[in-house]
Amino acid sequence: MAESYFNPDDLKKFGNITEFQQELGDKFFDYYTSVFKEGALTAREKALIALAVAHTVQCPYCIDAYSLTCLKKGADEEQMMEAVHVAAAIKSGATLVNSVQMMNHVKKHTM
Repeated sequence: MAESYFNPDDLKKFGNITEFQQELGDKFFDYYTSVFKEGALTAREKALIALAVAHTVQCPYCIDAYSLTCLKKGADEEQMMEAVHVAAAIKSGATLVNSVQMMNHVKKHTM
């Protein structure tokens, strides 16, 4: 079997990020914990957002973690996939809207 940078067991070690820099690691986890508390958005909604973002940043650890979190928070497969499609639409739209810059540049140099 070929080696991979992605090792699912590493997700269990996420808490160890404080090992080389305790103060900043602790601050991150304080912030992270606060972000995911119930607020204007439910924990389920936040998990769906996190799952969608995980796909756009292509983080396999986050995809694993938030797939399970979404299920635990009551999201179903259809909601999860819809969230991923929303993220994909935004990412592709962001790519395409930047084509206006290319078109402006081409027109400037060819017309």
